[in-house]
Amino acid sequence: MPCGLGRHSLELARRGFVVTGVDRTAAFLEEAKRRAAAEGLSVEFVQADMREFRRPETFDVAINLFTSFGYFDDPAEDRKVLENFFVSLRSGGKLLIDVKGKEVLARDFRPRDWIEQDGALFLEEREILAGWSKIRTRWIVVRNGKQEEFMLTLRLYSGAELAALLREVGFAKVEIFGSLEGIPYDQEAKRLVALATKP
Repeated sequence: MPCGLGRHSLELARRGFVVTGVDRTAAFLEEAKRRAAAEGLSVEFVQADMREFRRPETFDVAINLFTSFGYFDDPAEDRKVLENFFVSLRSGGKLLIDVKGKEVLARDFRPRDWIEQDGALFLEEREILAGWSKIRTRWIVVRNGKQEEFMLTLRLYSGAELAALLREVGFAKVEIFGSLEGIPYDQEAKRLVALATKP
């Protein structure tokens, strides 16, 4: 949660897991359902806002990948999302969160980048806001002579800040890593990955 177009949900289903994917965007869910049907995969897709979705003591694992945490202006809403994950997990259940950590972003910060891919030009501009508490990213896509723009603001978390917030909502054990492969969260970290266990 959120599941977007279902990339991770479908891969987990291919591996035999019982999967529920949650997203608030209907168009994403329709595409995810289409892809699942094309492969004969059984995945439950639910349209809901992650600030509201909860199923008490239902899941063994909850996953939030690729910087899909920190969307909301009010930090209390980030906390609400974590509370929903916590409530929805069974005892012993685990939450995996993968974001671009504040330390990693500060080390590697570039105000702009561009790449060419699949006949399109992608430009990305980044601006740090409010004393490194947020980042605003603007994407410009130029394809077939047409230009589209998207903008997103995300709250930034350090390893210590994310771990503290997870403990505040009730997770008993919180481990912080520098990648999904489990390297340390240090000066060599690639991402900020938190693995939190419900007591």
